[in-house]
Amino acid sequence: MYDIAIIGAGIVGSSIARELSKYNLKTVVLEKGVEVCQGTTKANSAIVHGGYDAHEGSLKARLNVEGNKLYPKLCKELNVEFKQNGSLVLAFDEEDKKHIQQLYDRGIKNGVEGLKILNKEEVLKLEPSVNKNVVSALLCEVAGIVCPFNLNIALMENAITNGVDLKLESEVIDINKIDDEFNIKLQNGKIIKSRYVINAAGVYSDKINNMIGVDEYYIIPRKGEYKILDKSEGKIANHTLFQCPTKKGKGVLVTQTVHGNLLVGPNANVVDDKEDISTSREGIEEVVNASRKSIENIDFRKTITSFAGLRATPNTGDFMIFASDKCKNFINVGGIESPGLASSPAIAKYVVEILKEEGLNLEKNTDFNPIRRKNKPFSHMSSKEKEEIAKKDERYKKIICRCEMVTEGEIIDAIKSPCGAKTVDGVKRRVRPGMGRCQGGFCGPKVIEIIARELNINVEDVLKDYDKSNMVVGKVKEMRGELVEI
Repeated sequence: MYDIAIIGAGIVGSSIARELSKYNLKTVVLEKGVEVCQGTTKANSAIVHGGYDAHEGSLKARLNVEGNKLYPKLCKELNVEFKQNGSLVLAFDEEDKKHIQQLYDRGIKNGVEGLKILNKEEVLKLEPSVNKNVVSALLCEVAGIVCPFNLNIALMENAITNGVDLKLESEVIDINKIDDEFNIKLQNGKIIKSRYVINAAGVYSDKINNMIGVDEYYIIPRKGEYKILDKSEGKIANHTLFQCPTKKGKGVLVTQTVHGNLLVGPNANVVDDKEDISTSREGIEEVVNASRKSIENIDFRKTITSFAGLRATPNTGDFMIFASDKCKNFINVGGIESPGLASSPAIAKYVVEILKEEGLNLEKNTDFNPIRRKNKPFSHMSSKEKEEIAKKDERYKKIICRCEMVTEGEIIDAIKSPCGAKTVDGVKRRVRPGMGRCQGGFCGPKVIEIIARELNINVEDVLKDYDKSNMVVGKVKEMRGELVEI
């Protein structure tokens, strides 16, 4: 019997779990995936927006601005890289100039700090590679970039360390309420009992909401396609570069990632299938062509991969965060599209306030530890630091991924952590083997071998990411991968 069951272990569910771990509660997170961070959170623009885009008075506006302010401290506590690189909304004609003036005025009303409208010369001084047709831009100094999956994983790790239970491969298929108790039926046949339910199920949040017999909103899955370029292209943009937004969203952006790559995208197309994360030639061409409006000379020959993600667009136009008045103690946290990543720390605090209003007694957990301990990435260490850690742990002498300089020690630590990796992509998201130029062509077999060894499973049972995504088909005698001694 739990006090609270959170459905979904994306950035929002994990943020709420970590916030609730500050209190003496018995909390469980139910995630249908093999790993946390397998939905919208793993495939988005990774932008911590400033808060000027959302309409004043909306939950999006309020929680975006509040969430943005929480990021520096949160990422420091969780040992997650965060760069406040600032953003520019570029204007290319008089109509665009009117639009960025509206965004500026809205941002001021929303309480966004560090806003300034720049002229052409000021824009080109900050961003020499920007299309010379630019006439003006809105600068937002407080906008930033983060690694969304590292943050998602760190939040859940810290929540687990502070007493939260995580149940993976636990898809919710039905919810019944008997008196004051929810009976949550899982696909694996188990029943989870809880006094409160928090629905943070992403693109499936409408489906979960409907399980309590109430049709209060619905989700429109909107697919966005992206391209990731090599780090050699990363410095072409210092700030996150936006074009003026449309009804579909904030449009195609060009930005550095926290790891130094260049990210370009997304487009925005409504799809029927909530599992459709396929890319298409037409979609990628749309992204490439649209990006040239911002920067003409991006060398797309340096592309290392393309991917797509789904955003959970609600039919209401705003975040759907509320206690159901049809089913007491059921809290919806649905429709969390952009700026959901930026808003997630504030969303968690907002949900706690809703729980208080619903009558939940919250007693502080005096043992709560906000700090997540994690070694610095080997690639970021000084020569002296590398020597020291290699002396303490022989596994750090073995380079598995040459592109990103990832050691065997880092991979094993990722598997053995409180929210440990169970798949090849799970390791990839945590410590980056396979994120470089060769995309795992060199290190992939060795990563499979390490996962099999550490989880005590056959290599044939190692998954790429999702259930049944086995990396090896058929029987194998030996996985070969060269180790490089430092």
